Amino acid sequence: MKTKFFKDHLKQSLKGFIITFMTTTTVVDSFAQNENESNIASEPLVTDRPDITESASTIAPEYIQVETGGAYERFEANNVKFETYTYNTTLVRLGLLDNLELRVGWNFSEGQTTVNGSKLENISSGFSPLLLGTKIAIVDEKGWKPQVGVLGHLYLPFTAGEDYRPATTGADFIFAFAHTLSSKSSLSYNLGARWQDDSPEVSYLYSLSYGYSVSDKIGIYAEIYGNLPEDSKSSHLWDTGLTYLLSKNIQLDATIGSGITQVQDLLLSAGVSFRLPTK
Repeated sequence: MKTKFFKDHLKQSLKGFIITFMTTTTVVDSFAQNENESNIASEPLVTDRPDITESASTIAPEYIQVETGGAYERFEANNVKFETYTYNTTLVRLGLLDNLELRVGWNFSEGQTTVNGSKLENISSGFSPLLLGTKIAIVDEKGWKPQVGVLGHLYLPFTAGEDYRPATTGADFIFAFAHTLSSKSSLSYNLGARWQDDSPEVSYLYSLSYGYSVSDKIGIYAEIYGNLPEDSKSSHLWDTGLTYLLSKNIQLDATIGSGITQVQDLLLSAGVSFRLPTK
């Protein structure tokens, strides 16, 4: 009975994600149809998804940008398989000044463990700690000198569900760099550090992403990223994907990835980003 209950619960959660995604798509599609009647920013839409690498630019003042989606991750070792369904990966970015934005993010996930082909009954489910942070654009790109930004986040444990609640507050800071290589290609990379998951050791972060514009609407990218903890084994991964600019303020994306080291067998992700004026 318990196994059937959790299977039904998982099916209902997936159904809820599909309904939510379809509703969001309907809303942004309606927004796209009326876009010309709204006071929308004319600057290119730059998002911090679908890749791991954070952009060096900030949201314009008096605008809000929502970047949301879902993901599936799988890893198997020694006849034990871990699967994670993330139904909500929402990041909200609010422009405060010409070079300053506020960032709030929250994920809802479910985790399933399978041992020797048998799924365990205890499915972990709930929100991750709320991400609260800021991004500051420091330097504009000039010649060979990159555009530079800096980000800082706190991960608040009291906002998390019981299954994903750490005992201590997590934190990170990241330096973001961006180079324009040509009219169609760019290179972005991050360097930073993170303290999270009740671990006292610092984990150093890196990422490198190459982007190419196939057309005015379609972009593709390839990326490597990872972390190097002080006293634990390092993790290195890759992903690649594409973006589709539905309009100048709405973007769809899809991603596939895996681990270079033994930390992930498969990553699948899809999402939507859209920008709105706050006034």
